[in-house]
Amino acid sequence: MPGPVVSRPVTLGVGSMVYFMYTLSVQLSKKYGPIFTVHFGPKKVVVLAGYKTVKQALVNQAEDFGDRDITPVFYDFNQGHGILFANGDSWKEMRRFALTNLRDFGMGKKGSEEKILEEIPYLIEVLEKHEGKAFDTAQPVLYAVSNIISAIVYGSRFEYTDPLFTGMVDRAKESIHLTGSASIQMYNMFPWLGPWINNLTRLKKNIADMKMEVTELVRGLKETLNPHMCRGFVDSFLVRKQTLEESGNMDSFYHDDNLVFSVGNLFAAGTDTTGTTLRWGLLLMAKYPHIQDQVQEEISRVIGSRQPLVEDRKNLPYTDAVIHETQRLANIVPMSIPHTTSRDVTFQGYFIKKGTSVIPLLTSVLQDDSEWESPNTFNPSHFLDEQGGFVKRDAFMAFSAGRRVCLGEGLARMELFLFFTSLLQCFHFSPPPGVTEDDLDLTPLLGFTLNPSPHQLSAVSRV
Repeated sequence: MPGPVVSRPVTLGVGSMVYFMYTLSVQLSKKYGPIFTVHFGPKKVVVLAGYKTVKQALVNQAEDFGDRDITPVFYDFNQGHGILFANGDSWKEMRRFALTNLRDFGMGKKGSEEKILEEIPYLIEVLEKHEGKAFDTAQPVLYAVSNIISAIVYGSRFEYTDPLFTGMVDRAKESIHLTGSASIQMYNMFPWLGPWINNLTRLKKNIADMKMEVTELVRGLKETLNPHMCRGFVDSFLVRKQTLEESGNMDSFYHDDNLVFSVGNLFAAGTDTTGTTLRWGLLLMAKYPHIQDQVQEEISRVIGSRQPLVEDRKNLPYTDAVIHETQRLANIVPMSIPHTTSRDVTFQGYFIKKGTSVIPLLTSVLQDDSEWESPNTFNPSHFLDEQGGFVKRDAFMAFSAGRRVCLGEGLARMELFLFFTSLLQCFHFSPPPGVTEDDLDLTPLLGFTLNPSPHQLSAVSRV
């Protein structure tokens, strides 16, 4: 039987850990192979690199690698509740319930399309108010995307000027950034340092505020609850909870903590990932105006001036390829969210003990040079055949894979297509005056997800 995994473990400190996550993973895998161990302080982590290895673990051996590695910071704030940072029967039930109800409320269906089409004019109006002057895309884009998950979860959208809403979005964005900071990684390795870590104090306040706000929103929905006409995910959860309590089942997973953290997980994930990807898309269009011109030519030729619809995707292969290539190159969750092995497992000849932390390096899949012709450049041809038709690629794992694949994938795909095509139909995006395309920096801002570095763009009306 093979001995403990791996050859040549690498020890990394905190600063180099963050750098490793986003920059050195592919180089290390070339040196040590597709499976190797690193030590983050006292913690041993098995790293999986490359499309074939990551697919084998997450898809072919999904049960073995399907548990979540709940680090100290995530356990502190979620206590095993919710969807993203939970395991066992509670996670299974919450994920199943979330998938069922998000589909019921339109995720990936016509209902979601209607919600997105309702939101698009609000976003366009905000951009028009800048009258072609440079602005930061972060807030308007995140607010628009966040309103889609809000409408599905709460049953209604918010005004962009609503301080409750803007506070929730801004706080979620900050929390995701702080979670990836070096000091929080230090806390995960040495929890006893907690009292001296300022970012941990900020995170605790953000989580406390989130719980208070979600609880208040849930209270308002509960007061107007109609069991025969659920408005969104929260209503559906409350009805299930009430039904179980009336039947005498007081030990179910449908309790307040699971509701609050499930809503918090859906809101943060549904806002940050799609909003960040859309911002990358606009930045890349400004960076590569010849690609933007081709997208706009296709949209004008196929759609004209009418509102783009989901059904148009099949007739817009180049635009679809640009969106996919944006997701591939932006690589916003480069290391996925760490997993753990659910049992002792032998994998590619190595023995990995139950409970071992595992990082499936999505960046090594999305930039695998054996799968992509030019992995480090923005090249929409990765998703086009010789006739210009759209081509699906198996190594496109922007949403991860297996048991922990993003449960909002269908919604995210729809949002990216409708928001992107609508914005490119209405505006030409360019660098601010005095800034050239070459000056636009594609270096990501390090955090739990990879955001564009702070920047401004001009959006000039094409009408």
